[in-house]
Amino acid sequence: MSGRPRKGRPVAFAPITPERSQPDPVLGLKFTIEARHGGTVLVDMTGLDPRPLAIAFAGALRRSAALGGPIGAASVIKQYVQVYRHFFAWLGDDAPEVTGVNDLRAVHIDGFASALERRGMGAIHRHITVGKVINTLRAIEADRPDRIAPDLHERLRYTLATSAGRSTPRDAYSPFVARALRDAARADIEAMLRRLGADDRTDEGDPVVARARADVEAIIARQGFIVADQPALKRLYFMRMRRGLPISTLIDDLHGRHHLLARDLPALLVLLTLDTGLEPECLKTLTVDCLTNPHAGTVELRYLKRRARGAEHKSMRVRDGGSGTPGGLMRRLIDVTAVAREHLTDDCLWLYHNVGGLRAGIVDPKFQLAAWARRHGIAGDDGKPLHLLLSRLRKTHKALWYTKTEGHMARFAVGHTREVAARHYADLPSLRPLHEAAVADAFRAAVAAAMPTVLPPTAEQALREAPEQVASLMSADTVGPVLDGEQDVWLAACAGFHSSPFAEPGSPCAQPFWGCLDCPNAVITARKLPAILAFLAFVEEQRCSLPASDWAAKFGRVHTRITVQVLPVFSDAVIAEARRQMGSERLYLPPEARA
Repeated sequence: MSGRPRKGRPVAFAPITPERSQPDPVLGLKFTIEARHGGTVLVDMTGLDPRPLAIAFAGALRRSAALGGPIGAASVIKQYVQVYRHFFAWLGDDAPEVTGVNDLRAVHIDGFASALERRGMGAIHRHITVGKVINTLRAIEADRPDRIAPDLHERLRYTLATSAGRSTPRDAYSPFVARALRDAARADIEAMLRRLGADDRTDEGDPVVARARADVEAIIARQGFIVADQPALKRLYFMRMRRGLPISTLIDDLHGRHHLLARDLPALLVLLTLDTGLEPECLKTLTVDCLTNPHAGTVELRYLKRRARGAEHKSMRVRDGGSGTPGGLMRRLIDVTAVAREHLTDDCLWLYHNVGGLRAGIVDPKFQLAAWARRHGIAGDDGKPLHLLLSRLRKTHKALWYTKTEGHMARFAVGHTREVAARHYADLPSLRPLHEAAVADAFRAAVAAAMPTVLPPTAEQALREAPEQVASLMSADTVGPVLDGEQDVWLAACAGFHSSPFAEPGSPCAQPFWGCLDCPNAVITARKLPAILAFLAFVEEQRCSLPASDWAAKFGRVHTRITVQVLPVFSDAVIAEARRQMGSERLYLPPEARA
């Protein structure tokens, strides 16, 4: 071998002709879809007519719910089927000539949207409903483009010609309600943790009942649960009934030492939502490996947010420690569900006993949440029983965090862009008083910044004795000349004639003489009261000769400044003395007062 590489040869591949996608083979209208989230869904569209159109819609739905399709949740599949029923019912009433996809036109989509509007459906709900029909027809077009009419093809480019508008965000609960919810949840969780694994001494006083109970406990330990018609449980049930012992919660009492119960879920969901602010749908799908990377009293919580297309896998850091922290509570949940996990091969965090056996995952806890709130007697701010929603608990967490961060969006916008955080979580009715107070404070600060320094005689004397008090306004060596009148202008003494906020630095102030009343450089003492009172008398005389609008535009703010913010600082005796001086002295107004 020469040691040099051999010259290569170009590689040529045989041409490949891609296979044409086959039309969807769905022929029936009753089938099941295995959703990626939420389990199996039975789809029954047998009642939809016309049948050819229903078959096309059914095929599009199945393709959209397949792996890689846009529909992943069982609940969304059910929503699509419900929209189909409304759409087909409208077609049967208003467009009976439609028998298949080929007969659909743009006018049918617009007619359906108009019918929804006439029924009173809101703009956002209408967009969502029509959007499901549009999405289905787009899926049909992707499979069989030849079945879509040209005008319908153009119509599928958009959902509706009108805007959906802006939704009204759910409001947060008040801090008072949040405290009541948090206290009730913590009390229930503490009782739950004491119950799990506790020694059973319920029937130790009666050996016969104790043996029957031990038999039931052994079955639960072996199988994970016991059903109501099992002989061992029936025997224990009737033994307790004949002896007058409690039997209404017997099944929960038996399983409660081994597993979480369905009634434990509301307290756990409420506390974790308030402490973490996690989305309810994300909280319900947590897995046993959700905690990772503990560091400095915190732990990383990993969760799945399905509606964040392209960025579904997310994480946040939460406090970690004892069971009073989110991380510590989740660790306890992982521990106490370990027994149930031996019988259910599921990595879901939420394993619990419900009627008839062990369950994995949380489907719809609204009834359990309502019962839990009633059991604790939790009322809203209006005094009525609280309608508890997990989504409002998330808003409550965000509102409390917003208050804690004092509205700094860089700290507040966790897991969102600043725009989304501001629109959906900061602009809440419950936070409106906070925003209004902030605006009012800003106006007060602006007014205070434009206010002259008004010094009654006592404050003037204190300033002479300690001139460093006004270092932010003037230097200490300037205090004496200002108070002695060496820097007087017509209505006040000026602490910065060449540093006016109304002119370039270094240039003299060009404001009219009553502009001193809106200048932070002005210092008003009792010595200037005669001139101010003379000007006030002139202003009030002008009210008689000028139209009200002209007088308000020229003198309204000045009049309010003198009567509301300057004169009340001085005592009646000082003002009376100033009026006496004004009467005995001849005070001339500058020419611009009459301009």
